[in-house]
Amino acid sequence: MLLVIDVGNTNTVIGVYDGDELVHDWRLRTVVDHTVDEYGMLIYQLYKSSRISSRAIKAIIISCVVPPMLNILEPLCRKYFNIKPIIVGPGIKTGMPILYDNPREVGADRIVNAVAAFEKYKRELIIVDFGTATTFDYVSAKGEYLGGCISPGIVISSDALFQRAAKLPRVEFARPKCVVTKDTVSGMQAGIIFGYAGLVDGIVERMKAETKSNPLVIATGGLAKIVASETKSIDKVDEMLTLEGLRLIYLRETAAKDAKG
Repeated sequence: MLLVIDVGNTNTVIGVYDGDELVHDWRLRTVVDHTVDEYGMLIYQLYKSSRISSRAIKAIIISCVVPPMLNILEPLCRKYFNIKPIIVGPGIKTGMPILYDNPREVGADRIVNAVAAFEKYKRELIIVDFGTATTFDYVSAKGEYLGGCISPGIVISSDALFQRAAKLPRVEFARPKCVVTKDTVSGMQAGIIFGYAGLVDGIVERMKAETKSNPLVIATGGLAKIVASETKSIDKVDEMLTLEGLRLIYLRETAAKDAKG
């Protein structure tokens, strides 16, 4: 079995693959001040509840945009699984050309998403990842990562509204019934959800115009379903895109090492 770990600024998503089948997945908060043993016990409890033995894990691959977390996860993998993990970064065989001014600047999660999406659809794509930041990434019809843009995430934006406006409460992310609302909570929900849907549609439209193409638009991330349903531009939602990308990159990296002997 393969353990895949995607570490984001807000959440860490863990998955277990048996061959090409995702058999279990969990979403945890990313906490940089936990110890190796605290994370180890947490993962142990998840495995125990799912009846998975740590001895069944034969390989681990990690995508991480929070560098201090690697100081926890790498020792954890060695101590609790006796495995040296593969870390997605420069030098890893992704199978995708990264046509960025400085490829080292691209977040690992963005490349992982691009690899998974192109492998699945084999055409030009825009991938919208609703995370702590919302990222928009363009992949050409040849399978080249051409770049994209980054905007503040929906949680960051709504938290800023709550923190800076004294009379506005923190609200649940839910679809409001209308835009012309009659109460403050619904008004904030309308502004957040419909406003963000407009942001997504606007950026996707500009990317299509700039590339003179009609790419398939894929949404992923924890809030993808909520926002995607209100947009005109998103064609599909795939919440497990990053985990699948990690599995593919693991296969490509191990194949490249085997070829070298």
